[in-house]
Amino acid sequence: MTRDNIRNIAIIAHVDHGKTTLVDAMLRQTHTVKDDSADLIMDSGDLERERGITIRAKNASLVYKDVKINIVDTPGHADFGGEVERTLRMADGVLLLVDAKEGPMPQTKFVLKKALELGHKAIVVINKIDKPDAQVDHTINKTFDLFVHLGANDEQLEFPIIYASGIRGLTSTDPEKLKTLLADPATPPDITDLFEAVIKYIPAPQVESEKPFGMLVLALAYDNYIGKIGIGKITSGKIAKGQLLAKIKHDGSKTTGKVTALQMYQGMKAVDALEAEAGDIVAIAGFDDVQIGETLADAANPVQIPPVHVEPPTVKMTFGVNTSPFAGKEGKLVTSRTIRERLYKELETNVALKVEDTDQGDTFLVSGRGELHLAVLIETMRREGFELQVSQPQVIFHEENGTKMEPYEMVTIDVPSEYQGTIIEEIGKRAGTMLSMDTAPNGDVHLEYNMPTRGLIGLKNLLLTRTRGTAIINNLFDSYKPVHDIDTHANDHGSLIASESGTSNAYGLNNAQERGVMFIGPAVDVYEGMVVGQNALDNDIELNVCKTKKLTNMRSSGADDAIILVPPRPIELDMAMEYIGPDELVEVTPKSIRIRKRILNATERKRAAR
Repeated sequence: MTRDNIRNIAIIAHVDHGKTTLVDAMLRQTHTVKDDSADLIMDSGDLERERGITIRAKNASLVYKDVKINIVDTPGHADFGGEVERTLRMADGVLLLVDAKEGPMPQTKFVLKKALELGHKAIVVINKIDKPDAQVDHTINKTFDLFVHLGANDEQLEFPIIYASGIRGLTSTDPEKLKTLLADPATPPDITDLFEAVIKYIPAPQVESEKPFGMLVLALAYDNYIGKIGIGKITSGKIAKGQLLAKIKHDGSKTTGKVTALQMYQGMKAVDALEAEAGDIVAIAGFDDVQIGETLADAANPVQIPPVHVEPPTVKMTFGVNTSPFAGKEGKLVTSRTIRERLYKELETNVALKVEDTDQGDTFLVSGRGELHLAVLIETMRREGFELQVSQPQVIFHEENGTKMEPYEMVTIDVPSEYQGTIIEEIGKRAGTMLSMDTAPNGDVHLEYNMPTRGLIGLKNLLLTRTRGTAIINNLFDSYKPVHDIDTHANDHGSLIASESGTSNAYGLNNAQERGVMFIGPAVDVYEGMVVGQNALDNDIELNVCKTKKLTNMRSSGADDAIILVPPRPIELDMAMEYIGPDELVEVTPKSIRIRKRILNATERKRAAR
């Protein structure tokens, strides 16, 4: 049976190609939200708004011509691929957004591959065609090549194309007509062509209403009144509030429970419903320990649905209790028990994450899909009042048939042509293999590499510095390959280390800044062993940044010329995680991010180095 009054679609694209902006336009045109509501309605989290990326997949629904369209907005960054892999199971088709200037990018490839494997049909939306150097025909050709490369079948290759400007809320099947509309600033938003394409090309859900109820839990939510909620698409049967259901765990064990609340999406909110049937996306409460990948089924005739396969993590780092002299001054949640509870709670919703206890009671090994995946977790914990210290990210090695394997990534770099030599030289040092090199019409060079994840750690900051911030770097996990011999000294750096505790001042910093780049300014509390800057050479130096100028009988302490300090380089979490070496840690508190040596005392460091 086909339910013609419903369409379930996932919106997929590379990060920053305009998914969330297009969803805004869809919600506004159908009056699901008010026109005066803020931009990027779906990116509700503070971190999502600050970074301009979608981190958690979200559901919404709207009604167009009596057809209910359920939308899943998926993350575009490969580090949050765990969200994509499970949420695509809720959809029956996808909208693939491609930037008219940049064309299909690595993350586009990752998400589209998952969608095609599930048999979904795609509508290709060429977005941002009003960009000055948009290459519409080139982008379409590249997109078609990508579909072929990913093994799309004949039906999937016959994809319809919609041209769009998400920020103006305009779409059309004719690019020239759209350009004419965009030329007039007074043209009102209109995305009717996109809605019509969704109804025409995205298949209605095929349902088995006569069979017993079955639903795979693909997302979780929490409500203070009704508790934990399992979200998914009903694959068969019907459900009503108060019905008795069986919950089937991954290992096949069953428990029964009652549906205490049943909700369906109406716009951005989940609203209470009395019943729902196959094809609907619903939220069900009544099972306090429900997990992603478990099946909710009819209690009398429970049948397990195969769970979602999520790709394994590739990067690991340790999270531990803050042991610096400033521990406990800025955070409320500082004990190993609270950190452990928080990490294990994160596992319930963050399916691509892995947490393990170590032989040290105050340290935990956390594995994720990439540095950004782990950085977002650290930043979230920090804002919740946690204080912790984290180590340098390291790749996860595998053993296959007696061979040691390591993760490799596909890396694409767009950079002005004058810096291409710098890029090629630096990636060559890190065992990167060039796959292709093209020159764009605007003169930029587009490079594609396959390289070990180990070589990527610390690379982005370095390349941005060397290319004066002009390089655009994207990476995507490719596969595990035999371990390559890499020059691990490529990321070596020397640190400037505070030799005593106190408060930094201009006199001490003036002497220190001649040695390299400072991370702190005057009037900052420091402790022995804290990293206060980066040395221009590859060795560490201990400096006293708290040193004051003494008064003599010849002149007063402030009589010399005014000291001019170079503005310090501010420490941000992403920069700190890329910067630190194996003997350093990042101290993260709600108010500060500091870099420190593992062993704070200089004498003990020398002894350990021997």
